[in-house]
This record gives sequence, C-alpha cells and structure tokens, in this order.
Amino acid sequence: LWFASRLGLRSVDPYFDTLYSAFEMIASGVTTVQHLHPRAAGGLAGLERTADSVLRAYGDIGMRVSYSMALRDQNRLVYAPDAEFIDRLPASLGAEMASYFDAYTVPFDEQIGHFESLLGVHGDKRCIRIQLAPSNLHWLSDSALAAIAETAETHDACLHTHLLETRYQKAYAFQRGGGSALAHFQRFGLLGPRLTIGHGVWMTEEDIALCADAGITLCHNCSSNLRLKSGIAPVNRFLAKNIPVAIGIDEAGINDDRDMLQEMRLVLRMHREPGIDAPHPQATQVLRMATEHGASTTPFAGTIGRLSPGMEADLVVFDWRDITYPYQDDDIPFVDVLVQRARPSAIRTVMVAGEVIYEDGEFTLVDQAAVLAELAERLAMPPTPEEKRMRELSKAVFPYVETFYREFDLPDIELPFYRHNDRY
Repeated sequence: LWFASRLGLRSVDPYFDTLYSAFEMIASGVTTVQHLHPRAAGGLAGLERTADSVLRAYGDIGMRVSYSMALRDQNRLVYAPDAEFIDRLPASLGAEMASYFDAYTVPFDEQIGHFESLLGVHGDKRCIRIQLAPSNLHWLSDSALAAIAETAETHDACLHTHLLETRYQKAYAFQRGGGSALAHFQRFGLLGPRLTIGHGVWMTEEDIALCADAGITLCHNCSSNLRLKSGIAPVNRFLAKNIPVAIGIDEAGINDDRDMLQEMRLVLRMHREPGIDAPHPQATQVLRMATEHGASTTPFAGTIGRLSPGMEADLVVFDWRDITYPYQDDDIPFVDVLVQRARPSAIRTVMVAGEVIYEDGEFTLVDQAAVLAELAERLAMPPTPEEKRMRELSKAVFPYVETFYREFDLPDIELPFYRHNDRY
C-alpha cells in the first residue's frame, strides 16, 4: 500500500534528499551506502539527471556509494499488469494513472544501457561502484530477467534484489511460476556469490538451502520489515546455514531515521527465539553483519569492512567514556558493550578512504546547516500545482489498490520458522 500513498509526497531535489540521508547515516558510523534508486520521471534523461544528482551528493559529502537504478518493466503499482489495473479504475482516474505510468516509462533496453553508461563513467572511481538491481520478481518479466542475467555475465556485475519480502510476493511467485521466487531466478542463472537478496522474510527451508549452496548474501532489513508489516526474517536459520547476513535499513529505521547503531541492537534483540536453548544472534555476529558482510553486498567487497592491512582506511572512532559512563563491568566482552551501548553521540570521527568526513559532530566537506536550511525553505513553500495533483491522485487511487490486495488470491500460509512445541 505504501507505493500508492507515496504518489503524493512532496517533490524534493535528489541532491538534497541524498545529503539529508547521508547526514544521518554518517553520524551513526556508516561509511558506505547501497543506493537503489526506485524511479525517476522524464524517461532516460530523467534517470541520468537523477543519477548525476545522487552521485554528486555522495561525492560532495565524501561517502562511498554503490549505486543502482532499480530495474523494472511491469506491475509498477500492484502485482498485476499496469493496463489490467487501469481497467479496474473509473475512466478519468484510469487516464490519470496511465499518464503517470507514461512519465516513468523507460524501455528496458535503455535501462540496461543506463547501467552500462554509468559503469563506463564511474567504474574506476575510488568511492563509486555501479551495480545491477533486478528490483523484484513481480516487477520484471522473464525477458527482462534474461537480459539482466546476460548483462551481469558480460560485466561480471554484482546484483542486488528484493525477494520474498511479503506473503503477497510469495503467493505471486507461486501463481506465476508454480514455485518460489528464488527458484524462478535460478532458471535464469541469477543465483550465485554476486547476488544479494534483500529481506527473504518468506523463504522456505528449500530456499535457504538454495541460498547456502549458491553462496548468496542476505541483506536483513529488520526495521523495514516491521514498519511495512512484512514479518520477521528467519535470520537464525540463515546463520545456521552459514549464509552471510548483512544489515540494511531499506531507507528508514524504526525511528524514521538512519541510525545503524540502533538497527544493530534491534537485530540483536529481534531474533531471540523463546526458550533458553533456542537460537539467537551474538553481538559479534551482528557487528560482522554491519561491517564485513555489509561490504560484501557491494563491489567494494574485499577492500572495506575490516580493519586489516591492505584494506581501505574506512574508520569510525568512538569515545569509549561516552559509551561506558558512568560504569562498565570489565568482564563484559568489548564487542558486546559496543553493540549494546554505543550511540551516535559517542562517535567522534568518521573516515572514508583515509579522509575525515565527520569530526566532533560536524561534517567536514558539506555545510549541514546550510543544506537543512535550504530544504526547510523549499518545503515551506506551498505545494505546487503538480504536487497537489499527485496528492489527489494518491488519495483517489489508494482505495483501489487496497481492494486489489484484499481480493488477492492469498493462500493461508503462516510465517515460517517459529518454534512451537519443538516444531517449526
């Protein structure tokens, strides 16, 4: 439902929007972001302008970025063809939605060309990488999946997708291919160590085994899963199969911010299953999810994410007294203390590629106060006629989206992997 509600958002310049998010990420110790941009109006030129603005923002603030424009060629509002959904609407509303879809339509070969163009321009820059992002099964036709597989093979590209985030996606995959979304991706040769899967909430035991065999990395978006009522991912089963698990925020954390330290604590606590012998993540595992395994979801893998000789100098310096005051028992392991007690207020320095980009609460390369003032001034202006039109469109189409999902053929499937009477 959130796709329909977001049609009515205020229009914010991607440059300032990106800086705003980067401020929060860096202030909580994040040096590298996996940026999957969802959409841009204006055809191919719009994609190019958006990418330029986003990458310029990260370059100005000094943050590493692995950038992708999320690839999609179908089902852009609900899990059905755009034309089919338009037919469910009154004529005037259908015409408005058709116009909206047209504004965001880019032929799929041009989307692939956009990836290749970005790769050619930015592929050898120290703090920028370009990835392929097959957004999700329901957004991609089989011909698009085949084109992505061929492009990934040609360029040895890393891929990032969202799969099995919701029970609706699980049901859609079965309706489309008679099995799992993961099995559908496997038919096109998309599984392997280059692939990261975001969410994976509704995976079966067979899906998890498939991930382990293929060397896939899972990106766990704990806050997002809670905010969107998606469910709780079977993280303990991923860990039991030695699947690398990374932590992502998927745009905004539990407090509508991008506080990675808080997200780590949420992951630590969310997966403590009932029973003293039941599995649960350790603080050391959570730290690795946020560092080395986070790095492994990007083409920067092997160069960041660890404090080791030969790695890039991406460092976060904490004030230990700030973390532990007024007391900390010395018997508690260091990493346990860091994961459970560290707050952004304890961060003194953030360094990327040897350059200090944040120190003592101040950003060294960008004037945060000026950026926030610019954002405040722009958003204090009355909504434009186009913003008002989109807000009305959002309100008008929302009930039809809601009805679509209420009528969706949804089998009676339970959330997997919860222990009850020694069965799960």
